[in-house]
Amino acid sequence: MKTIMTTLAFAFSTMIGISQDIILKKSGDEITVTILEVGATEIKYKDFGIQEGPILTILKTEIFMIKYKNGTREIFGDEEVIENTTEYSEEEMIAKGKQDATINYRGRKSGAGATIATTVLFTPLLGIIPALACESTKPSINNLDFPDNALMEDGSYNRAYTQQAHKIKKRKIWKGFGIGSGAWLLILLLL
Repeated sequence: MKTIMTTLAFAFSTMIGISQDIILKKSGDEITVTILEVGATEIKYKDFGIQEGPILTILKTEIFMIKYKNGTREIFGDEEVIENTTEYSEEEMIAKGKQDATINYRGRKSGAGATIATTVLFTPLLGIIPALACESTKPSINNLDFPDNALMEDGSYNRAYTQQAHKIKKRKIWKGFGIGSGAWLLILLLL
């Protein structure tokens, strides 16, 4: 039994230890990668899911931001301030909404803390309950941290911002569940 628990703890800690970089394209698409080189005009990377695969490149002009695995962020190009939302197409507003959510939404009061606490104090099986409950609700308007009220009045921007914030909230909750499960296993092994 102790061998099984040790194996599970090692496997889980290995999964938590793997981290990745994220490229956020100007189109709003996210690519999970391992950055190899940031050149003058392009970025070389490997697809995170296929580390043995080929080295891929993307032009810097296609990228809005890179979120590195260490938590730092690099924004590319000039960031425009949108004064009049009617001057931009629906696609541009959607891309701007996703970008702004990625930059501004912090996931406060997401439920990740409750998920970690429940998982550590009880079991990962019971920790799934708050994770699922919190994941199913969109972030409250008070916690969205959007940069400009005028932008939120545009339906495309609002929808894109809210959806991206919800994705970020889900990631935080499940990351919290993973951390709580790892802590619970560690406590179990130490006892």
